[in-house]
Amino acid sequence: MDKLKINIIHVFRTMFLVFMVSFCAKAQSKPLQVVIDKENSFQSIDGFGASDAWRCQFVGKNWPENKKEKIAELLFSKELDINGNPKGIGLSMWRFYIGAGTAEQGVNSDIKNEWRRAESFVDANGNYDWSKQEGQQWFLNKAKAYGVDKFLAFSISAPVQWTKNGKGYNGANKDGEINLKPEYFNNYASFMVQFLKHFESKGLIFDYLSPINEPQWDWEKKSQEGTPATNKIVLELTKLLDNGIVKNNLSTKIVVAEAADLRWLYSNHGKPERGNQIDYFFDGKNTIKSLENIISGHSYFTTWPVDNLIKVRQKLNEKLNEHQNLDYWQSEFCILEKTDDIGGGNKRDLGMDTALYVARVIHADLTLANASSWQWWTALTIADYKDGLIYLDTGIEKDMYNKTSLQTNGNFHESKLLWALGNYSRFVKPNMVRIEAKLKDNKTLNEQYEDLMVSAYLNKETQEVTLVVINYSNEIKNLNISDYKIDKMYVTSKDKNLRGTTVKSKNISIESRSINTLIGNLKK
Repeated sequence: MDKLKINIIHVFRTMFLVFMVSFCAKAQSKPLQVVIDKENSFQSIDGFGASDAWRCQFVGKNWPENKKEKIAELLFSKELDINGNPKGIGLSMWRFYIGAGTAEQGVNSDIKNEWRRAESFVDANGNYDWSKQEGQQWFLNKAKAYGVDKFLAFSISAPVQWTKNGKGYNGANKDGEINLKPEYFNNYASFMVQFLKHFESKGLIFDYLSPINEPQWDWEKKSQEGTPATNKIVLELTKLLDNGIVKNNLSTKIVVAEAADLRWLYSNHGKPERGNQIDYFFDGKNTIKSLENIISGHSYFTTWPVDNLIKVRQKLNEKLNEHQNLDYWQSEFCILEKTDDIGGGNKRDLGMDTALYVARVIHADLTLANASSWQWWTALTIADYKDGLIYLDTGIEKDMYNKTSLQTNGNFHESKLLWALGNYSRFVKPNMVRIEAKLKDNKTLNEQYEDLMVSAYLNKETQEVTLVVINYSNEIKNLNISDYKIDKMYVTSKDKNLRGTTVKSKNISIESRSINTLIGNLKK
């Protein structure tokens, strides 16, 4: 082949490549249409939350005032700064952990990590000391002062003096046998009722009480408080609690069952005495006045691969639809399972990868399982692990997570995950209703979950609509929302933390690898 022919081929090849690049760029610039249908509505939102478990005990009690005040602001504030950006993520639910007394046992608790022990309000003689759990109470009062909408108290073990092995962990009990001596069932229920009464007398009402957490695990490891329980035992304890709540004219509602894996809500999943919890607790024969019509579960081990994330929630929704007016809460989650996208739980990630992964889980729980509440595991962490919204460390590279020095002071760091949750918690407010939102892109669910995801929420009184858009891809996306007047947009990305901007166009550019909240009103 002579040089002339080679040059001609090269020219045509170059022209073709230029054409294809130009064509793809134009295709990408063409906005995707978002269709919103407020007449097709789904669940009413109860709130977004996180727990104070373990870490708040030292920070709230001992840390310098200016630091813990800033941490509280990040978690609870609904205010904007001078630039119009949120000061915090405005959590609407706060989970208070009722300790079992392993902190008073110290090393005799067998739990080596002091940060995983907890105090108890009642001692072996039945005496109450309401000054206990001081650090947690500091955050509880701050949450109330900031206007957090709802409060939930949860217990994961009876006080150690009433357990079978005298410990906060389970030990040798198997097959769902609760770590609680039979003669102390009434004491345990009475203790939780007294807890509710005390705080109500101080002006803080716990809207909800969750008495048993993740009963499917045996909790035999000496790493934290916890007990297994069969469905039968959970129901027995719930009835005792109901008697005390009704007798004392308390407004608190009991919520069950904090399943350790969503599959235990709708199937046996290998543990028949602790599975099928939707059918067991809501069989249509419920006469327990204080039992709220809510089933709760944890999204652990059901989020990877994407196909599993989708299918588990679709199956859960099918079972929920068999029970009229039964709501579902995703009440605890952090990263535990291994994934291709972000690895496993080990090694903290303050950046966008974990933030986007969790945002996708929130989206799936809200849109596929119709979760009316979504709650992160723990607000603060000192671990080199993907389990916190705000991370604490010493700032000393060779000794970042010194458990002793961090009890009194340290550094704290906002994660992108904090702000990603804020894309929901700050703007999707209690009593808003999720409404239908679709992209006209003809993608399958699996394809959407690797690309662009949208969900919408309506305030029926004001007609304000909140639209959350997750761009999981590495490409900029352009949206057109013709039936939706957008006023504001808040972006969480690699260089933005809920940064607010005014929107004046129907066509909106969505950054790659970002989470976006759009605020506006439907046209009338």
